[in-house]
Amino acid sequence: MEIFWFIILIGTIVIYAILDGYDFGAGIIHLFYAKDEADKVAIHKAIGPFWDANEVWLIAFGGLMFFAFPTLYASIFSGFYLPLMMILWLLIFRALGLEFRGVVNNHLWHSLWDKAFGISSLLLALFFGAALGNVVRGVNLGGVELAFSKYEAHYFFTPLWNENFSPLSVHEGILDWFTLLIGILSVVTLTIHGANWIIFKTNNSLNAKLKKLVPRLSIAMLMLTVVTIYLWVSRLNGSFENLTKYPILNVFPIIAVVGILGLLSINKFKNEGFGFLFSSLFIFGGLATTASVLFPVFLPSTNSINPALTIYNTGINDYGYMIGFQWWIVAIILVVIYFIIQHKVFKGKLDHIDYGDH
Repeated sequence: MEIFWFIILIGTIVIYAILDGYDFGAGIIHLFYAKDEADKVAIHKAIGPFWDANEVWLIAFGGLMFFAFPTLYASIFSGFYLPLMMILWLLIFRALGLEFRGVVNNHLWHSLWDKAFGISSLLLALFFGAALGNVVRGVNLGGVELAFSKYEAHYFFTPLWNENFSPLSVHEGILDWFTLLIGILSVVTLTIHGANWIIFKTNNSLNAKLKKLVPRLSIAMLMLTVVTIYLWVSRLNGSFENLTKYPILNVFPIIAVVGILGLLSINKFKNEGFGFLFSSLFIFGGLATTASVLFPVFLPSTNSINPALTIYNTGINDYGYMIGFQWWIVAIILVVIYFIIQHKVFKGKLDHIDYGDH
């Protein structure tokens, strides 16, 4: 049952990354590339009907972690308390930026909430990427110092950064050169993803600029991915042993490669939906590969005293898993029905809707 719930948990965060990821990307495009009112309105229309529903998957992820792996939940929400609170406030300001913009028809008012929307989207993409970097790098579980643990084995404390800004220090920080690199990779990836969504859902004049931007950013994304993998393997002792041990798992890096190759040649495809498909494949393949190479570990330990947090030492009993499965079936059916109806109602281009004109 632990493996089943591991797959469900990872699947939930992957769905969130794909769905709310294009919202973050649209916000970054809004911040840097939307120069006139028509461009800004088009971006709001592209994500307006979907962004709040997409965030349901983040709530579902937290709820599933609390139910299926409570020790992991307790560890992460205490050790990463400060950045999680920062993410919460950024989510709030992103929502305010979207909803408050149309309340008053004033240029200064619009500019204020446009900045709130764009900057919070950029920082969310950066912080979620850095969060992934922390999971890949690991943390000092138990707060080991001079061979002694300061906390219980599954707890840790991580400051926002350390004095060396290095992932190799005894006391890691949330931000260091490795996690920041993955954060930048996340920003580039989600910018591409958001651009593809805008192209897919609107006929705005901004689309011509975005179609030129996507292949260029895809080259940067590829380079950042290669550098990140090299540093993880060479400096942080990362391993792809699971891909050799379980050959079926190689399907995930293959999916990521297909995604990035598609993005590099995206202008050869006439169907505007292919861009969004390829960026979704890259996100899915990249996150699934990360989970595969770490399995069964959720959060590695950077010391040799306290063990990593895995699916086996953070879970609950089989009875609890069975009861949870019954309720999960009901919940997933309702969510899937809702999303099918939502995307059927708002299918095609969204230039005609009046989102934000309160």
